[in-house]
Amino acid sequence: MYKLLIRPLFFLFDPEKIHHFTFSLIRFSSKIPGVKSLFRSMYVVEDSSLERQLFGLHFKNPVGLAAGFDKDAKLYNELSNFGFGFIEIGTLTPKPQEGNPKKRLFRLKDDSAIINRMGFNNGGVEDAVKRLKQNKGVLIGGNIGKNKITPNENAVEDYKLCFNALFDYVDYFVVNVSSPNTPNLRALQDKEPLTKLLKVLKFQNSKKQNPKPILLKIAPDLTNEQLMDIIDIVSETKIDGVIATNTTISREGLQSENKKETGGLSGKPLTHRSTEVIRFLAKNSNKAFPIIGVGGIHSAEDALEKIEAGADLVQLYTGFIYEGPKLIKQINKALIKKAN
Repeated sequence: MYKLLIRPLFFLFDPEKIHHFTFSLIRFSSKIPGVKSLFRSMYVVEDSSLERQLFGLHFKNPVGLAAGFDKDAKLYNELSNFGFGFIEIGTLTPKPQEGNPKKRLFRLKDDSAIINRMGFNNGGVEDAVKRLKQNKGVLIGGNIGKNKITPNENAVEDYKLCFNALFDYVDYFVVNVSSPNTPNLRALQDKEPLTKLLKVLKFQNSKKQNPKPILLKIAPDLTNEQLMDIIDIVSETKIDGVIATNTTISREGLQSENKKETGGLSGKPLTHRSTEVIRFLAKNSNKAFPIIGVGGIHSAEDALEKIEAGADLVQLYTGFIYEGPKLIKQINKALIKKAN
C-alpha cells in the first residue's frame, strides 16, 4: 500500500514539508487507541536470532534508523513501533541553528536517491535532551557535530559540549565529521585533528561512572589510504566502532534532472560504494572493531550484502523513505531465514 498509494501522494509535495507533515501524522495517529499496537503487529519482528550484543549493548534486532531522520529526537518512541532495533538521533549541535537556506532537500526519483544540503539544522542539544527524558525503552544513538560558526580549531569544544549534555540520555555516541554540508567539516577527518578529537572524547568518557560507546561516522569518498588512516585512528584512540558511510559528493551515473544540486547524495547510487568501504575496513583491520553499515539499503538483499561484507548492524534512511516501513520487516525476516 505504501509504494502504490502513500508514496506517490507524498512525492507530489516538497520533500522537507512532507517530512514534517509525516512526523505530525505519525505522532497524531500514534495517540489513537490501538494504532501503536497495530503498527507493532504489522512491522515488529522478534526472534532470538536477530538479537545482537555489541559494545556492551543489547540490540533486539540489527536494523536501525540512521541519523538525520529524527534530528531533534521528536519521534523516536513512535518510530520504534515500525520495527527498528535502534534509532540514531541528530546530528545535534551545542547551539540551535537554522541550517542552510531552503530549498535544500531534493528527490532524485529516477535514481531512487536524495540530495540534501540541510547543514545540521536542529534545535540544539539541550532542546533534544528535554524529549529524550521521555524515552520509553528505545535504544538511542546520539549523533553529534559542531555549529557552523565554530571554526575547526575550536570544534573539539562543541563536541565536548554535546557529549556531556547527552551523556545520560543516549546509549552510544556517533562523532560526525563527514557531512559535506557544513563548510570545512570534512577536514576534521584528517588524521591529526581526528585523532585529537577522539582522544578528547575518550578522556571525557573515562571520567564517567559508566562510559558509553563512541563510534565514528565516515564519508564514502575517502581513498584507500585515508581508510587505512581510519583503521589506525580507531586502533590508537580505542573508540568502539565505525559507521560506514555518510552521504557522498559523487554524482557518477545519475539520471535525474536535478543531479547537479550540491549536497550529500544518499540512496541506491551509494549502495555499492558503502559496501566497498565496509569490506575494506573489515578486511584490512582483521575485523578489529564493529561496523554499522549504512548507504543505499533498499532491499533485504542490500542489507545482507553489507552484513556479509563485514557490517554488524545496518541503518536505513533513504531506503525507508522510498520503500516504506515494510523494508525493516523484510530485512529481519531474511536474517531469521538465513540463521535457520
